[in-house]
Amino acid sequence: MQAGVSCLMINHKPCIIIPVYNHEHAISNMVSIILSYQLTCILIDDGSDYSCAKLLDQLAAFSPDNIILLRHSHNAGKGNAVMTGIRHAFKMGFTHALQIDADGQHCTTDITRFLSLSSKHPSSIIIGCPIYDHTVPKKRLYARYLTHIWVWINTLSRDIKDSMCGFRVYPLLPVMDLDHKKSLGGYMDFDSEILVRLHWKGLNVVNLSTAVKYPQNGISHFRLIRDNVLISRMHARLFLGMLWRLPYLLARKLR
Repeated sequence: MQAGVSCLMINHKPCIIIPVYNHEHAISNMVSIILSYQLTCILIDDGSDYSCAKLLDQLAAFSPDNIILLRHSHNAGKGNAVMTGIRHAFKMGFTHALQIDADGQHCTTDITRFLSLSSKHPSSIIIGCPIYDHTVPKKRLYARYLTHIWVWINTLSRDIKDSMCGFRVYPLLPVMDLDHKKSLGGYMDFDSEILVRLHWKGLNVVNLSTAVKYPQNGISHFRLIRDNVLISRMHARLFLGMLWRLPYLLARKLR
């Protein structure tokens, strides 16, 4: 693994990954901005309805040199879509992947800030730390803090300021190493779980503040019962994993 990290310190070849599930209202504008950066953009159609799938086909046909469209035959969940994109990016020789959600919440002009920071810290995970405006639903804002607390407990640190922000840059080699050893959550539990497990592996975390807004008529695919159950199970698994790793984590914290 040390050889891989050393390789990451030298190389920085990023791409952009966007999991898409019925986000035709926002994805065209996002892609048009991303194309201006001259970066490869991997779109993962996670079983979208006909109208969104057709739009994604049109976007991919418009810029075949810069857009790669991957497709799930049915909706498999955000986490599974992201990992489909990451595995494909790794096979193509990319060293890093910037993940950004397709719902239009994130500030696409911050892509350069994320990638610039990643190039300076290529062996680190760069994660978005949201700055919310008045559009954020208060219930959703308060509910996030419960996950934050569990993440801080399970990492014995506050290194990860916000584990649920869908705007981040992964170094691909350690993610692929984790993928070969562990089955990660496939839905909304993915974003938090992968950060905790990469933190356990010793990867450094760099938090970057970024504006987040909730567009009018925006679409959320968070399923109240299903995703809360999955997230609760994920935190329970991670807590047990933290207890098993407790001596190592405490020793690392004291160094």
